[in-house]
Amino acid sequence: MKPQLLIASPVSGSGKTTFTLGLLRVLQQRGLRTQTFKCGTDCIDTQYHSIAAGYDSVNLDAWLASDSHIQSVYNKYAEKADVCITEGSMGLFDGYNRMQGSNAHIARLLKIPVILVLNARATAYSVAPVLYGFKHFENLVHVAGVIFNQVASSVHLNLLREACVDAGVECLGYLPIIDDFKLPSRHSGLTLTARRSIDKQIDQIASLVDKYVNVDKLLSLCERIFPCQHILPYISDSELENRPITNSKKLRIAIARDPAFCFLSRETIDSLSRNGQITYFSPVYGSDLPEADLVYIPGGYPELFARQLYRRKRLFGQLRNYIENGGKLLAECGGMLLLSHSITVRRGGTAYEMADIFPFNFTVTDSRVCTGYRQMNYRKLMLRGYESHYTEQLITSENLIPAASVYTMRGNTVPSSFYRHNNAYASLVRWYWGVNDMLDLWSDEDLL
Repeated sequence: MKPQLLIASPVSGSGKTTFTLGLLRVLQQRGLRTQTFKCGTDCIDTQYHSIAAGYDSVNLDAWLASDSHIQSVYNKYAEKADVCITEGSMGLFDGYNRMQGSNAHIARLLKIPVILVLNARATAYSVAPVLYGFKHFENLVHVAGVIFNQVASSVHLNLLREACVDAGVECLGYLPIIDDFKLPSRHSGLTLTARRSIDKQIDQIASLVDKYVNVDKLLSLCERIFPCQHILPYISDSELENRPITNSKKLRIAIARDPAFCFLSRETIDSLSRNGQITYFSPVYGSDLPEADLVYIPGGYPELFARQLYRRKRLFGQLRNYIENGGKLLAECGGMLLLSHSITVRRGGTAYEMADIFPFNFTVTDSRVCTGYRQMNYRKLMLRGYESHYTEQLITSENLIPAASVYTMRGNTVPSSFYRHNNAYASLVRWYWGVNDMLDLWSDEDLL
């Protein structure tokens, strides 16, 4: 038995991330090891979780992976934890197809209770039917309690508590109106300075959680049997550790990791580590490319650091030499921008030259031009992933032929494709590597 819960809200913007970070820091201050998870593909909140709790957070997405795989991932990472906290995304029942893929789907799958965070700034007793509806809408989803955010006064709080009594939902506390608490823009790089600022703000919110929320009661209400039972039939081959290693030789694997390339999945790192020794390098801070048999450049925000990256001529040369000599490389999302001809940070702005390995020019736009789940069949791989960026792509060579087409979850083609040059692959999609082995991209060739 251990406390396990999913923090969700009726709608986005209710304050669940704020409360989650404060609660994580409170538990850390109590000496408890908390394993955090994030519903969906969000790579920003997982970084916030890691700052607050001191351990890597893990994504759980019911479209990218099977239910059985999600249960396996949850049990694997939560095994050594004292407390397990999953933060939802959007509203509790918002999925890719009605409730499928929603926070409620994950809570039901893992058999963990839900704690609602409800923004009460512009409401009072009217929360009663909202709470009643969320409690009774789906019998297999257990709403264990509610935390109110943006509470103005003791009178306001009393009205909210009366609503809880009438709705049959436990009130576990509240957070007062905090006008000076604001996390950095989601489209920003988590530099060391930004991390220090976030860490300080998390301490501030933790003091409020400790003061106004009954944390002990919350943990007691959410104690559940661990591990969660797998659904049947159990698909054992959904876990990479149960598959034979693609290559018996331990490979040297280099991964770009810094504020510009920060969209690193815990599952991806662990799956790669099975095949060799991982070394990290930083394009932003001027690291050389390590000696490597495989290079992985993940997503992030290279456009925010275009000026610094532009100066990394030595690294660009090393990447070009590595690829021209047959080196195996995968660049995803922001990693693809690094390998392009140029990045223009805004329309009409300066075009910063990049590594010039793939014939693309990228321009950052003011609005999100491409977002959604993606899928692709390449060789024997059936890949699923997520695409989200603020860039427009211009192909500057008529000779470039995509290695594979990319589709939406409903099978419609998208402008983004999967490209190959020698043994280097590039895509604007962040693929999920918890199910597939990245080395299978080169399955028809001699592995090093």
